[in-house]
Amino acid sequence: MADPRTTCVCVCIISFVVAGVGAMSGLYVDNGVDQTVIHHFMTRHERQVVEHEILELLGLGERPRRARTPPLDRSAPSFLLDVYKQLAEEHEQTRPTRSSETALSGEEQQAIDQSDLIMTFQSKKHHLGALRQGHGRHVWFDVATAPGDASSLLTAELRIHQAFVKRDDPTALYTVVANRVINVDNLGGLEMERVAAVNTSASAEGWLEFNVTAALGAWLSAPADNRGLFVTIHPYTQPERHAKPEEIGIEETHGPNMEGKQPFMVAFFKNGPKLGGADAGARRKREARRWRSHGYSENYLRNPLTDVAHWTTRSCEIQTLYVSFKDLEWQDWIIAPDGYGAFYCSGECNFPLNAHKNATNHAIVQTLVHLLNPTQVPKPSCAPIKLSPISVLYYTDDSNVILRKYKNMVVKSCGCH
Repeated sequence: MADPRTTCVCVCIISFVVAGVGAMSGLYVDNGVDQTVIHHFMTRHERQVVEHEILELLGLGERPRRARTPPLDRSAPSFLLDVYKQLAEEHEQTRPTRSSETALSGEEQQAIDQSDLIMTFQSKKHHLGALRQGHGRHVWFDVATAPGDASSLLTAELRIHQAFVKRDDPTALYTVVANRVINVDNLGGLEMERVAAVNTSASAEGWLEFNVTAALGAWLSAPADNRGLFVTIHPYTQPERHAKPEEIGIEETHGPNMEGKQPFMVAFFKNGPKLGGADAGARRKREARRWRSHGYSENYLRNPLTDVAHWTTRSCEIQTLYVSFKDLEWQDWIIAPDGYGAFYCSGECNFPLNAHKNATNHAIVQTLVHLLNPTQVPKPSCAPIKLSPISVLYYTDDSNVILRKYKNMVVKSCGCH
C-alpha cells in the first residue's frame, strides 16, 4: 500500500497560484484564520520547475504551442466541450443541459464511460493527385498526434453534417457510405474499401455518424497509408447509382457555410500512455532533484506547506486549495477548466481518534502504541481517504482537441492513517 503521506505530497506540490504578467509568482496558503497569504515568492526558474511538474502530471512533456486563440465554434472542440460539460454535470449530479443537437447515442455514452482519453480530429485539406470528387466528398484527418496506438483504441466515429434541403420527395431514402481510400491512380480513379454506411432521408437534418474504428486502427498501425475517407451517396433502392452529395445537403467539407458543421472524427482510447511516466518512483526522484537544485530542503519536499503548523494546531481535516490554470497563463491551449479545487489534508491525529477523523483501525492501534513509545512509533498521518477525478479539455494543435480524465486529483475527505 502506498504511503499516505506520499499521496498528500502529490496533491500539495501543485498548491500555488501564479499572478498575472509583471507580478510576483508564489505559493499561497491558508493562514488558519480564513485568510490566504503568500507563503513563498517563486523565482522564474522555480516557476518553470513547477510548471514542468504539472505538465508531467498531466502526461505532457511540454505545453502545446498554438498560433491563435482557440476557435471554439468549430465542430470538433464544440463536441468535446459538450462531453466535458456532461462529465462535470454527472460529477456534480446536476441536471444535464446539453442540446439535442449533440445528444449522444448509447454506444457513444458507453465509450465515454470506458475511455481514459477522447480525441477529436478536425478535417483538413489533403491533395490526392488527380482525384475526381464530383460523385462524393473526400475527408482527411491528421492522426499523427494521436496519443494511443491501435491496441488502445476502443472505437472511432466519423461525423458529417447533413443540412436541410427542400425536395419534391422529402421521404426519398439514401445510403451514405464511408470508404477508406486505399489508392488513387493517375486518372483519378479510386481503390476503396467500404468501412461503414448509414441510411437517411432526403429532407433530414443533423449529424450522420459512421463507425470508422477499423480505418483509424489501420492508420495508427501504418501512418503512411492514411489517404483519408471518401464519402459516397446512393439512392436506397439503386445502390449502384451515385447521387451528388449536395442533393441531400452534404456540402463541401471546407465550404463557406460550414461554420461549426465541419466533418470531424472522434476517437476513444483506453489504457493509453501512463501519466507522468511509467515509473512513478523515478519521477518523484527527478522531482526531488529539481527542487533541491533550487535550494529547497528535504523537509520542504516532504511537506510543501512547511510552516503552516506554527500558525495553528488543527485536528486532521480537509483544507482549501485551488490550482489555477488561467493564472498559469495556459488559457491559450487549455479550453476547460480555468482551474480546479484540489484541496489537501492537514492537521494532527492526536489521541483519542474521534469518529469524525475517519481513522482506520490501524491508525487507532498506532496511536495507542505511540502513546506508549513516542520515540519509536510516530503518530498516524493526516492524509486523503477519498479522491475524485477531474477532466481537462485542451488543444494539441490548431485543430485537434483532447479530453483527458485524471484520476485521484481532488481530495474529497481526509482521515488518520
